Amino acid sequence: MKNYYNLLEVNPKASKEIIEKAYRVLVKKYHPDLYQGEERIYAETKVRDLNEAYHVLSDDFLREQYDLELQKETQFNNATITNNQNIRQDNNINNQKREKKQERNNQENTEKNRYKVGTVMSMVDLVKNIFKKRNRNEGPREIKKEDKMAAVITLIIVVVVGVALWFIPATNGFMRSLIPF
Repeated sequence: MKNYYNLLEVNPKASKEIIEKAYRVLVKKYHPDLYQGEERIYAETKVRDLNEAYHVLSDDFLREQYDLELQKETQFNNATITNNQNIRQDNNINNQKREKKQERNNQENTEKNRYKVGTVMSMVDLVKNIFKKRNRNEGPREIKKEDKMAAVITLIIVVVVGVALWFIPATNGFMRSLIPF
């Protein structure tokens, strides 16, 4: 629906005299005889729209009907905009929740994949985490399960590295020199 008030560049509360004056000024400005080529076609359509707007807004009954229709359309558009804003807000909240859940899942998967059984690096990471969790300011204390596990894993790492070095030809001589027998 065209906004005739915008076409005539007047306020919706404008009087008939103001509407008529605005109409006359704009019709003179956009008169097709003043233009050539494509500008003339634009001016003709502009004058046609101005005539339609003036016809509706100069008649009290038609203006009242037009104002009611314009008000309904404005209310509908405002309701649509508000509804769209609410939908966008809901979507943003849902996306944020989905992203947080995905981030948690990624962290869990990273932790699970990080400690795969059989890899030396997973054992090293496990030992690091155990030592990070320990409270260094404590005095004498009991040996905890984590401490025993860290010691066993460290021993396994040392043995695995030693065996690997034993079978590498470049380091075989060095490893033999370490063993006293």
